[in-house]
Amino acid sequence: MEKGLFNLKGKIAIITGGNGGIGKGLAEGLAGAGADIIIAARNERKTEKAALDIEKSYGVQVMGIRVDVTEATEIKDMVDKVSDRFGRIDILVNNSGIAIPKMPQDFLPSEWDQVMAVNLRGPFLCSQAVYAVMKDGGGGKIINIGSLTSIFGGVKMAPYGSSKGGIVQLTRSLAVAWALDNIQVNAILPGWIETDLSRRTQKMNPGFRERVVARTPAGRWGDPKDMAGIAIFLASRASDFITGAAIPVDGGFSVSLA
Repeated sequence: MEKGLFNLKGKIAIITGGNGGIGKGLAEGLAGAGADIIIAARNERKTEKAALDIEKSYGVQVMGIRVDVTEATEIKDMVDKVSDRFGRIDILVNNSGIAIPKMPQDFLPSEWDQVMAVNLRGPFLCSQAVYAVMKDGGGGKIINIGSLTSIFGGVKMAPYGSSKGGIVQLTRSLAVAWALDNIQVNAILPGWIETDLSRRTQKMNPGFRERVVARTPAGRWGDPKDMAGIAIFLASRASDFITGAAIPVDGGFSVSLA
């Protein structure tokens, strides 16, 4: 095997929503492979804590930036700050997302718009903002975070599932558009992962945890750390000929009939 195929030392990675849950798991994975990390999120206190944790654990440079991914001006400011400090952007992980669980008939138009703005418009704006920097640097990696609702329906997931289905199509479109610029664009579709958000879902739905375990061939819920390997792979030279893919990381949930 080619030496250093998965080494990210010297690479600069932005992770939106990287201050907790799946986002922090992705950030830790990239940091563990040597990348310097930019955590971009709205909660400054949570971002500062996550940045200190990652810097202490992995010995890489970590920068926290407050950004609202629905605001194009804030995204541009983020890209400018990262470019000014590091001179390049090699990896973008579009992880920020929200969900509002409601029956479809109960959604307000404003709630639909809010979910779409964060989950679909945000990744597009962030990708658009880093494009020129990546192209000028010789290429880059964009990793979009979808969901199992990218491929399955959900009773109370109409806007969320629609946005995550859109993430897969956005991934494919950007992959085709930017392939000759040496920018690979892929998506990760996490399964049921233990996070603060999923724990709230479990509490609201007695027996749900057990049903997920029964359906999952791996026999367990995922951990945010389970995101590390796929993040390293898609951010490294090992995936240079892979673009436009949407990869489930779900312990086999999406292929099980149980």
